[in-house]
Formats: sequence, C-alpha cells, structure tokens
Amino acid sequence: MSMDVITSMSGLDYMRGVLNGSLPHAPILEHFGFRVTEAEEGRVSFEGTPEAHHLNPMQSIHGGWYGAILDSALGCAVMSKLPKGTIYTTLEYKVNLIRAIRPGQAMRASATAGHVGRSTGVATAELYGVEDGRLYATASTTCLVMSLPEQG
Repeated sequence: MSMDVITSMSGLDYMRGVLNGSLPHAPILEHFGFRVTEAEEGRVSFEGTPEAHHLNPMQSIHGGWYGAILDSALGCAVMSKLPKGTIYTTLEYKVNLIRAIRPGQAMRASATAGHVGRSTGVATAELYGVEDGRLYATASTTCLVMSLPEQG
C-alpha cells in the first residue's frame, strides 16, 4: 500500500479499514501471527498466539514477540487519533515483562493514546492472556507525529 493511500484518510479510518479487511494489514503481522481486533479513536487492540517458532533458547516466548505486539498496538493507538495527511513513527518504547507466555497461548494487547499533539504522541498498553485474563506485560511509547506537505 502506498503512503499516498495511507495519508489520504484519517488514522482512525485507516485502522478501521484494516480491521474490517477493506485495507491490507502490515506485512510484519504475518511473521508474528497477530491481527487488529479493535480500532476506536485513541484505542487499538491486537490479538495473537505465539507459536514454537517464537521461542528463545530458554524455550520461552522471545521478548521480541511481546515487544512487537505491544509496539504495534501502541503505535496504532496514536495513529487512530491522527488527522488526514499525518503520519507517525515510534521514537521510543518500553516493555515490562511480568510473566512467561506459553506457545499456543492466545494473547490480547490493548493500547490507549494518552496525548497526541502536533509533534508527539504518547500511549500505554497492557498484554493479557485471552483465556486466563492475567497480565503478562505492560508498555509505553512516545511517537513522533509528522504532517506531510500537500501534493499539488
């Protein structure tokens, strides 16, 4: 998908298009095995199930899987508050791992944008087990917000 298509709509419209299948999701989601399950203004959720190919040498789910699903939810929560013609990129994010995830265990990452202004956006997220409802990780981000010049 071209940047022109993405910036031709608000961030919320883009996220809702991904959610309802009218727009393609980011290719990286295939590798990590998660998908958008909620998209409202300032709140986005992803669900996914890490598998054996996401294990680290200690035979637990690699911290990168936690980071990927949480970073996706965090950035998309910020994106959901952006007007047409505006994009974002992650400046930094922090993840606190609380407990180990087992392969095959369904997880839900839910993020909420706290502030989205002209130059920055911040959001927080939690990662819960879908079946057990337990908290597995928390995260926060700061994103750079950029307005693109109008073409014409």
